Amino acid sequence: QVQLVESGGGLVQPGGSLRLSCAASSSIFSRYTGSWYRQAPGGQRELVAQISSNGVTTYSGSVKGRFTIARDNGKNSVYLQMNNLRPEDTAVYYCVSNGARGQGTQVTVSS
Repeated sequence: QVQLVESGGGLVQPGGSLRLSCAASSSIFSRYTGSWYRQAPGGQRELVAQISSNGVTTYSGSVKGRFTIARDNGKNSVYLQMNNLRPEDTAVYYCVSNGARGQGTQVTVSS
């Protein structure tokens, strides 16, 4: 099974930006949809964005217009550019693809 490793999380002030990266261990990653989920403390897991193998994207209503998902199949990677971050975006962000999930990366939005 493919392994996924996220990076790029951190602490940012409201209105700031972060770019998350997810690197897959296998080139078969390019055949599957890549997704970013998030889970806040005490909250439900939420699907944030998805990108299909051919680049079709979908977003949750709460991030549409602020977040952008992209992929680079040559690098077996998917990215999440997050702009105009809000405190309610604070969560652990997970990369998911083909039944595999990464360990997560913490995003904290706070002044």
